[in-house]
Amino acid sequence: MPDPGDDVVVSSARPSRAGQFRFGASGRAALILVALAASAAFAAEERPAASTSRPESREAFVTNQPGDSVSVVDLESSKTVATVVVPGRPAGIALSRDGLHAYVTAPEAKGVVEIDTAARAVTRRKEVGDGPLGIAVHPLDGRIFIADWYRHRLFVLDPATLDVIREVEVGQSPSGVAVTHDGSRILTADRDSDAISIIDAKTYERLAVVGTGGRPFGVSISPEGTRAYTANVKTDDVSVIDLDGYREIKRLKAGHRPYAVVEARGRIFVTNQYAASVGVFDAKTLEPLRTIPTGGYPEGIEASRDGLAVYIACWDANTLERIDTATLTVTERIPVGEGPRAFGKFLR
Repeated sequence: MPDPGDDVVVSSARPSRAGQFRFGASGRAALILVALAASAAFAAEERPAASTSRPESREAFVTNQPGDSVSVVDLESSKTVATVVVPGRPAGIALSRDGLHAYVTAPEAKGVVEIDTAARAVTRRKEVGDGPLGIAVHPLDGRIFIADWYRHRLFVLDPATLDVIREVEVGQSPSGVAVTHDGSRILTADRDSDAISIIDAKTYERLAVVGTGGRPFGVSISPEGTRAYTANVKTDDVSVIDLDGYREIKRLKAGHRPYAVVEARGRIFVTNQYAASVGVFDAKTLEPLRTIPTGGYPEGIEASRDGLAVYIACWDANTLERIDTATLTVTERIPVGEGPRAFGKFLR
């Protein structure tokens, strides 16, 4: 499949794990295999107050793309407690509203897989498009949205049947998908159009196309729902987008090949694949705060429900890593399967 940063088709037949097929890794660039030292304590600045309204996330469901599996991680014990086999190079992931199911895109199998999160087993499979990648779930009615890289479409699936009930034309090579918290709008990061599409979730009308930095890949919504963020892998930056005015308001300089981005506790976190780090920005001032060393090739990222931590999947280190959002340090490194990607919302 194409790399989000290069105009190249990467074959799955690779002689070494480091160069295997994946979204997000360059077919021509050498891998950065450097494991950087753990961060020192981040002091001498005011800490945002922690939210206590929702409990800490309990489990993580991490897609392992070359491993053809999903690792189930108990976040309390910091251990992988189960492995679910998912053929087809699983990449994208989203959880149902009640947390009872995980939906996983399998690009090489051209389909979506449903996992029972309690039984930790595959319950259904369905063919969808030619290159399903990003995936998201509607927060109110459970509709499933899948970005198809090759067909340049957003597929809408009925969660009861996994049947496609609508196809929506978006930009070129859509990757990440996000839904606003009120369920009113769907966003796709259209990599080869250097833009995002904003779609009415009721009528499926394409409301706006907003330009971003080069080749946006991951897209997310701020906690208050007024902004979107994209990680732009070509221009090494993050686009901050006003969802009321449908415009880009700033670009934040990130590390080499940013992949995905999330906001938690008043801070913006972006995974920098080739820099083996997570960049941190103040969400209010949009000024940089810190760069946190991580395992090699950090990719998927999500904040825990209480905002006390963000979790990142590090492809080359085969780890799920926990960053404390107050101290801005890596506090845990949990072994998972081969080539973890966790592209989407993977915490339950």
